[in-house]
Amino acid sequence: MAHFYFAILCLLFFVVDGLGAERSSEIKVLDEHRMYHLGTEGFPEWDEFKDKKPHGRRVDVKFKAAKNKLPQMILLRQRQVKVRWPVLLNQKRIGYLAAEDPALWHSVKVPAGALLEGENTLSIVSPKTTDDIEVGDFQLTRLSNLDQVLSAGLEVTVSDAAGPVPSRITIVDEAGTRSLVWPSLPQQKLAYRSGVIYTSTGKALFKVLPGRYTLYASRGFEYSMKKINLEVNGNAIRKVQLKIRREVPTPGLVSVDSHIHTLTRSGHGDCSEEERMHTIAGEGIELAIATDHNHHADYLPVQKNTGTTSFFTSVIGNEVTTETGHFNAFPILPDSSVPDYKLGDWTKLMASIRATPGVRVIVLNHPRNIHSKFSPMSADNFNHATGQNLYGAPYSFDAMEVVTSAAMQSDIMSLYRDWFAMLNWGHKVAAVGSSDTHDVSRFILGQARTYVECPDGNPSRVDVAKACDSFRKMRAYVSMGLLVKMKVNGKFKSGDVAKGKGDLKVKVDVLGPSWVRADQVSLFANGQLIRSMNISPSDKIEKASVSWVLPRQNYDMHLVAMATGPGITEPFWESPRPYQQTSTEHVPKVQGATNPVFIDGDNDGRYTPPRLQAEKLLKQHAGSLKAVFSALESKDQAVATQVAHLLHASGHNLRSKSLTEYYQKNPAIKAGFEALVKTLGK
Repeated sequence: MAHFYFAILCLLFFVVDGLGAERSSEIKVLDEHRMYHLGTEGFPEWDEFKDKKPHGRRVDVKFKAAKNKLPQMILLRQRQVKVRWPVLLNQKRIGYLAAEDPALWHSVKVPAGALLEGENTLSIVSPKTTDDIEVGDFQLTRLSNLDQVLSAGLEVTVSDAAGPVPSRITIVDEAGTRSLVWPSLPQQKLAYRSGVIYTSTGKALFKVLPGRYTLYASRGFEYSMKKINLEVNGNAIRKVQLKIRREVPTPGLVSVDSHIHTLTRSGHGDCSEEERMHTIAGEGIELAIATDHNHHADYLPVQKNTGTTSFFTSVIGNEVTTETGHFNAFPILPDSSVPDYKLGDWTKLMASIRATPGVRVIVLNHPRNIHSKFSPMSADNFNHATGQNLYGAPYSFDAMEVVTSAAMQSDIMSLYRDWFAMLNWGHKVAAVGSSDTHDVSRFILGQARTYVECPDGNPSRVDVAKACDSFRKMRAYVSMGLLVKMKVNGKFKSGDVAKGKGDLKVKVDVLGPSWVRADQVSLFANGQLIRSMNISPSDKIEKASVSWVLPRQNYDMHLVAMATGPGITEPFWESPRPYQQTSTEHVPKVQGATNPVFIDGDNDGRYTPPRLQAEKLLKQHAGSLKAVFSALESKDQAVATQVAHLLHASGHNLRSKSLTEYYQKNPAIKAGFEALVKTLGK
């Protein structure tokens, strides 16, 4: 019966949309398909615009039209739009450009009576912020809905070895611009925006303008990508079968996006709760944490309504949004009270969050972002050399985001360096990755994610307690295009304390899907790069398997492995630009990193962080700077930085000749002291 109903609806599609040529003739090109670069001359947002003179901060396109009694529609192409640019018709706002970086087609409704008889002016006007964009190819259609404008049908099925699978379908025109799309059947389980369709059934019947396109099928990091070129017209529905396969092995690991929003609960972005279920399933996330702002969102009822319960486990969480930082807390029991987000003091705030029933994990979100004129990682609040919290008591959250795909940093290493400093101070804070997406397609859900050690046999019944335990024990792996694993001496992995004697045999494996390339793998000890190797870019799943032998030092340290590669430029998984940029240079990267393996170098049966090593060293050699610096000879830069901080705190002038004579002699000690001096100002 369902197949019969589907066939009848397809027949109706032919009847209503059989006049594709006539519909295409309803579209009037306003400015000869011209594209405009808009921005502020002399202040390029990105290097790609550095040598280009913008048309101006606005563009005004004049065209002839008849007065419209009924609504019509403007179609346009846009690229690199970071904020909302007003669209004006005859000096009256009729809409905005879509705030999305990728190239896409966009539509704006023209209200009845908005067109004048004769000459009209369409304007795109700059907001107050700096934003270099490209916009143009303006077209006017007498039809008022995309359902009427789009006439070429596509019936797409995406399958893996077991049959149709939740997925993302991306469609771009010959210019690489994401096309306008419209679902042909209203009851389909989809989330869609320009050029993007998420289907939780693996099937989608939709319409586009007649033309030539490239179609992509994908399902996030673990799966292959399939793309084809095709041409569609308005005379028939083109059926397309696309096969993808699971490529990246992740046994014993569960994929987590711990930072997810909806318009329904957070009040901004564009993704409803129903749409969010399809994006989670379509990107292959197995443990989805709902983290709307100061709201306990429960996805389970929506999962049931959308038929997505078998694809992932949802968890009630909350992004506790304060004037002094944003913190994700999970899991939370249903009907619990919201933490007091008006608290500014972190000690009281953490206590309020911990008191929320069920909470086991607290994550510091996008630590370098500025919100409410506050950034947790600003120089006023954090010492970037030592890892000391200058805002108050020692950190008591469990993890911090080192990569947030909706809030990328210009320098992808900046948050890793902050995290290394925290570890050196002695904070036990795990590194995590997440998306922080509020939208269907502006930022891709699960693009940055975390893999945690947890039984992974059934994505609909993930052991949440076990997953949280792995977050807290640092048995987690940060992934944005790559997955990096490390073992020391064949058995010690992330979160472990490696005990024993002799050299350290470090093995690092780098994995990724066939559409990702890796070009470098690195090893850090106490935050300092100690090994690095170039990787030959390859479409193989195992990008690299690297072994290093390290001489065991007589002091404790933490080891972190990381891999990087060129970012993705194709539209199905395009690498995002920085959110609050600090540079006009944009070099997109894929990345993956481990959490630390702690090395018991002094064989006392436990791990001691550099801060405590420095305190012990100064206590042992109190009163003798010569003895202090002699002992430092066998330590590293991280311990030297902590010693410098302790000496400064006790009243020593680190710029004095008597001290500089000591620390100038050894390169590691010198680097450690100078790193601290830079944070002290003049």
